Amino acid sequence: MEPVIKIRNLTKTYNPDKVPVHAVRGINLDIVKGEFTTIVGPSGSGKSTLLNMLGGLDKPTDGTVEIANTLINNLSDNELIEFRLKNIGFVFQAYNLIPVLTARENVEFIMLLQDRPKSEREERVKTLLDSVGLGDRLDSRPTELSGGQQQRVAVARALASKPQFVLADEPTANLDTQSAKNLLDIMERLNREENMTFVFSTHDYRVVERAKRVLTLEDGVIASDEWR
Repeated sequence: MEPVIKIRNLTKTYNPDKVPVHAVRGINLDIVKGEFTTIVGPSGSGKSTLLNMLGGLDKPTDGTVEIANTLINNLSDNELIEFRLKNIGFVFQAYNLIPVLTARENVEFIMLLQDRPKSEREERVKTLLDSVGLGDRLDSRPTELSGGQQQRVAVARALASKPQFVLADEPTANLDTQSAKNLLDIMERLNREENMTFVFSTHDYRVVERAKRVLTLEDGVIASDEWR
Protein backbone atom coordinates (compact mmCIF):
# COMPACT_ATOMS: atom_id res chain seq x y z
CA MET A 1 0.00 0.00 0.00
CA GLU A 2 1.07 3.57 -0.71
CA PRO A 3 2.13 5.28 2.54
CA VAL A 4 -0.04 8.10 3.88
CA ILE A 5 3.10 9.52 5.52
CA LYS A 6 6.67 9.35 4.17
CA ILE A 7 9.52 10.69 6.30
CA ARG A 8 13.01 10.89 4.88
CA ASN A 9 16.17 11.84 6.80
CA LEU A 10 14.05 13.90 9.21
CA THR A 11 16.20 15.99 11.54
CA LYS A 12 15.45 18.65 14.12
CA THR A 13 18.18 20.58 15.92
CA TYR A 14 17.34 23.34 18.37
CA ASN A 15 19.80 26.20 19.06
CA PRO A 16 22.09 25.18 16.17
CA ASP A 17 24.23 28.32 16.53
CA LYS A 18 24.69 28.07 20.30
CA VAL A 19 24.51 24.81 22.24
CA PRO A 20 22.79 22.48 19.74
CA VAL A 21 20.13 20.08 20.98
CA HIS A 22 19.61 17.20 18.54
CA ALA A 23 15.97 16.29 19.16
CA VAL A 24 15.44 14.13 16.05
CA ARG A 25 18.33 12.60 14.10
CA GLY A 26 17.79 11.47 10.50
CA ILE A 27 14.59 9.42 10.89
CA ASN A 28 13.18 7.47 7.92
CA LEU A 29 9.65 6.16 8.31
CA ASP A 30 6.57 5.14 6.28
CA ILE A 31 3.05 4.95 7.72
CA VAL A 32 0.26 3.43 5.61
CA LYS A 33 -3.47 3.95 5.83
CA GLY A 34 -5.16 2.07 8.67
CA GLU A 35 -2.20 1.92 11.04
CA PHE A 36 -2.76 2.20 14.79
CA THR A 37 0.76 3.24 15.69
CA THR A 38 2.24 4.38 18.99
CA ILE A 39 5.47 6.33 19.43
CA VAL A 40 7.08 5.66 22.81
CA GLY A 41 10.32 6.52 24.55
CA PRO A 42 11.70 8.31 27.59
CA SER A 43 11.33 12.05 28.11
CA GLY A 44 13.66 13.86 25.74
CA SER A 45 13.70 11.02 23.21
CA GLY A 46 12.09 13.16 20.49
CA LYS A 47 8.48 11.88 20.56
CA SER A 48 6.72 15.24 20.73
CA THR A 49 9.16 16.83 18.28
CA LEU A 50 8.52 14.06 15.76
CA LEU A 51 4.76 14.32 16.23
CA ASN A 52 4.86 18.10 15.83
CA MET A 53 6.78 17.79 12.55
CA LEU A 54 4.30 15.16 11.32
CA GLY A 55 1.51 17.63 12.00
CA GLY A 56 3.29 20.59 10.42
CA LEU A 57 3.41 22.35 13.80
CA ASP A 58 7.22 22.48 13.69
CA LYS A 59 9.58 22.66 10.73
CA PRO A 60 12.48 20.23 10.32
CA THR A 61 16.08 21.38 10.25
CA ASP A 62 16.69 18.87 7.47
CA GLY A 63 14.82 16.13 5.64
CA THR A 64 11.23 15.90 4.40
CA VAL A 65 7.72 15.08 5.57
CA GLU A 66 5.40 13.97 2.76
CA ILE A 67 1.69 13.52 3.49
CA ALA A 68 -0.74 12.33 0.82
CA ASN A 69 1.91 13.09 -1.84
CA THR A 70 2.45 16.64 -0.58
CA LEU A 71 5.82 17.79 0.83
CA ILE A 72 4.52 19.84 3.73
CA ASN A 73 7.87 21.46 4.56
CA ASN A 74 7.67 23.18 1.14
CA LEU A 75 4.36 24.87 1.99
CA SER A 76 3.97 28.51 3.02
CA ASP A 77 2.42 29.21 6.43
CA ASN A 78 -1.00 29.87 4.89
CA GLU A 79 -0.79 26.79 2.68
CA LEU A 80 0.19 24.71 5.71
CA ILE A 81 -2.82 25.96 7.70
CA GLU A 82 -5.10 24.99 4.81
CA PHE A 83 -3.40 21.62 4.41
CA ARG A 84 -3.72 20.77 8.11
CA LEU A 85 -7.37 21.77 8.06
CA LYS A 86 -8.14 19.28 5.30
CA ASN A 87 -5.75 16.42 6.05
CA ILE A 88 -4.76 16.12 9.72
CA GLY A 89 -6.87 15.60 12.85
CA PHE A 90 -5.34 16.54 16.21
CA VAL A 91 -6.13 15.20 19.69
CA PHE A 92 -4.17 16.83 22.53
CA GLN A 93 -4.05 15.89 26.19
CA ALA A 94 -5.38 19.35 27.12
CA TYR A 95 -8.53 18.82 24.96
CA ASN A 96 -8.31 22.41 23.55
CA LEU A 97 -12.07 22.76 23.21
CA ILE A 98 -13.52 26.25 22.80
CA PRO A 99 -15.19 26.87 26.19
CA VAL A 100 -18.04 29.10 24.97
CA LEU A 101 -19.14 26.57 22.32
CA THR A 102 -21.27 23.48 22.86
CA ALA A 103 -20.08 19.98 21.98
CA ARG A 104 -22.01 20.26 18.71
CA GLU A 105 -20.44 23.64 17.88
CA ASN A 106 -16.90 22.51 18.78
CA VAL A 107 -17.15 19.58 16.36
CA GLU A 108 -18.86 21.68 13.68
CA PHE A 109 -16.26 24.46 13.85
CA ILE A 110 -13.71 22.66 11.64
CA MET A 111 -16.36 22.05 8.98
CA LEU A 112 -17.39 25.71 9.08
CA LEU A 113 -13.80 26.61 8.25
CA GLN A 114 -14.00 24.16 5.35
CA ASP A 115 -17.21 25.80 4.05
CA ARG A 116 -19.15 22.54 4.24
CA PRO A 117 -22.92 22.84 3.61
CA LYS A 118 -25.10 23.18 6.72
CA SER A 119 -26.97 19.93 6.07
CA GLU A 120 -23.68 18.00 5.80
CA ARG A 121 -22.33 19.63 8.97
CA GLU A 122 -25.42 18.80 11.00
CA GLU A 123 -25.51 15.18 9.85
CA ARG A 124 -21.80 14.57 10.44
CA VAL A 125 -21.79 16.23 13.87
CA LYS A 126 -24.67 14.02 15.01
CA THR A 127 -23.05 10.90 13.55
CA LEU A 128 -19.67 11.62 15.17
CA LEU A 129 -21.00 12.51 18.61
CA ASP A 130 -23.25 9.44 18.51
CA SER A 131 -20.18 7.34 17.62
CA VAL A 132 -18.31 8.56 20.72
CA GLY A 133 -21.31 8.06 22.99
CA LEU A 134 -22.29 11.71 23.35
CA GLY A 135 -25.37 11.91 21.16
CA ASP A 136 -27.34 13.11 24.19
CA ARG A 137 -24.86 15.88 25.08
CA LEU A 138 -24.89 17.87 21.84
CA ASP A 139 -25.73 21.14 23.59
CA SER A 140 -23.44 20.74 26.61
CA ARG A 141 -20.49 23.12 26.97
CA PRO A 142 -17.04 21.79 28.01
CA THR A 143 -17.54 22.89 31.65
CA GLU A 144 -20.63 20.66 31.80
CA LEU A 145 -18.70 17.58 30.65
CA SER A 146 -16.27 15.31 32.47
CA GLY A 147 -12.64 15.08 31.36
CA GLY A 148 -13.33 11.83 29.53
CA GLN A 149 -16.35 13.33 27.78
CA GLN A 150 -14.36 16.40 26.73
CA GLN A 151 -11.67 14.18 25.25
CA ARG A 152 -14.32 12.26 23.31
CA VAL A 153 -15.60 15.56 21.89
CA ALA A 154 -11.98 16.29 20.89
CA VAL A 155 -11.81 12.95 19.05
CA ALA A 156 -15.07 13.70 17.23
CA ARG A 157 -13.72 17.13 16.28
CA ALA A 158 -10.48 15.57 14.98
CA LEU A 159 -12.51 13.29 12.70
CA ALA A 160 -14.91 15.98 11.48
CA SER A 161 -12.66 17.08 8.61
CA LYS A 162 -12.31 13.50 7.31
CA PRO A 163 -8.51 13.69 7.72
CA GLN A 164 -5.84 11.49 6.17
CA PHE A 165 -4.81 10.56 9.73
CA VAL A 166 -5.20 11.56 13.37
CA LEU A 167 -2.28 12.62 15.58
CA ALA A 168 -2.91 12.04 19.27
CA ASP A 169 -0.39 13.52 21.73
CA GLU A 170 -0.74 11.84 25.13
CA PRO A 171 -4.55 11.60 24.69
CA THR A 172 -5.11 9.58 27.87
CA ALA A 173 -2.72 11.49 30.14
CA ASN A 174 -5.43 13.33 32.10
CA LEU A 175 -8.00 10.51 32.15
CA ASP A 176 -8.93 7.98 34.81
CA THR A 177 -8.74 4.28 33.99
CA GLN A 178 -12.35 3.87 32.82
CA SER A 179 -12.34 7.07 30.75
CA ALA A 180 -9.05 6.05 29.10
CA LYS A 181 -10.48 2.61 28.29
CA ASN A 182 -13.62 4.12 26.79
CA LEU A 183 -11.62 6.54 24.66
CA LEU A 184 -9.27 3.83 23.39
CA ASP A 185 -12.23 1.55 22.64
CA ILE A 186 -13.71 4.31 20.47
CA MET A 187 -10.48 5.01 18.57
CA GLU A 188 -9.80 1.30 18.12
CA ARG A 189 -13.31 0.82 16.73
CA LEU A 190 -12.91 3.73 14.32
CA ASN A 191 -9.59 2.29 13.20
CA ARG A 192 -11.10 -1.14 12.66
CA GLU A 193 -14.43 -0.16 11.09
CA GLU A 194 -13.45 2.97 9.12
CA ASN A 195 -9.76 2.15 8.53
CA MET A 196 -8.89 5.47 10.20
CA THR A 197 -5.14 5.97 10.69
CA PHE A 198 -4.00 6.91 14.20
CA VAL A 199 -0.51 7.91 15.35
CA PHE A 200 -0.04 8.33 19.10
CA SER A 201 2.71 9.77 21.25
CA THR A 202 2.42 8.34 24.73
CA HIS A 203 3.92 7.16 28.00
CA ASP A 204 0.72 5.25 28.79
CA TYR A 205 0.98 1.46 28.76
CA ARG A 206 -2.80 1.34 28.14
CA VAL A 207 -2.25 2.91 24.72
CA VAL A 208 0.81 0.77 23.96
CA GLU A 209 -1.16 -2.43 24.69
CA ARG A 210 -3.67 -1.54 21.97
CA ALA A 211 -1.16 -0.52 19.29
CA LYS A 212 -0.60 -2.57 16.14
CA ARG A 213 2.82 -0.99 15.72
CA VAL A 214 5.14 0.40 18.41
CA LEU A 215 7.97 2.76 17.46
CA THR A 216 10.49 3.30 20.24
CA LEU A 217 12.59 6.46 20.11
CA GLU A 218 15.87 6.89 21.95
CA ASP A 219 18.03 9.99 21.62
CA GLY A 220 16.15 11.12 18.52
CA VAL A 221 16.42 7.89 16.51
CA ILE A 222 14.15 4.85 16.06
CA ALA A 223 15.61 2.22 18.38
CA SER A 224 12.98 -0.40 17.52
CA ASP A 225 9.98 -0.84 15.21
CA GLU A 226 7.67 -3.60 16.46
CA TRP A 227 4.64 -4.89 14.51
CA ARG A 228 1.95 -6.91 16.26
